[in-house]
Amino acid sequence: MDIDDILRELDEDAEPSNSKDYDELLKWWLNERAAPEILEYQDGLVERIMTRVRRQIEHIEDQTGNLDPKANFHLIIVQTELERIKFLVRSYLRTRISKIDKHALHILSTPSLRQSLSATEQTYLKSHQALLNELYLASFLKTFPETLRRLDDSAGGIKMVEEPDLESAVFLRVMKDVEVDIPWEAGEAIAMRRGDVYVIRYEAVREAVKNGDVELI
Repeated sequence: MDIDDILRELDEDAEPSNSKDYDELLKWWLNERAAPEILEYQDGLVERIMTRVRRQIEHIEDQTGNLDPKANFHLIIVQTELERIKFLVRSYLRTRISKIDKHALHILSTPSLRQSLSATEQTYLKSHQALLNELYLASFLKTFPETLRRLDDSAGGIKMVEEPDLESAVFLRVMKDVEVDIPWEAGEAIAMRRGDVYVIRYEAVREAVKNGDVELI
């Protein structure tokens, strides 16, 4: 049996949704890395993938030590695929954590963004910001007047809270025909056709990204 036969056997044994879930994970990983704001956490997708990862790890542990050359080669392929998926999941989660760190106060003050986080991310966000508040207060804020200690102050027309730049340009691929409004041109819209590639301000395609009509690249 050569490598093509083994790979064909792996494909036949795989669940039909495995490939689809991997493609979905790749899509949302790219979207998350390219979007200036944090997107909705793909809870069901990540849970399904992690369930399969745990199952594959158990399979590898059970088969370790098997002297059958075919079985050993099978395990090498499974481990390689497993590492690829684990890399995507780690990178996806780390990208989200970096956005939480950068825009913590903005997310806390925006209910729709808070709801887009997983339960674990919400706990992390609150703990992280509480620790920062304590650190800043102990380091230098305690020397300031009471009215100047707020980290979300917007007095004088200057906001201290860092927000994502929704006007930044993004590259995208259109997945299905969609019409998007142009916020900076009242009454103007762009009819995007499936398969086209655009570079445009993120704010114009914000909802289209969330709906899956376009994918960031």
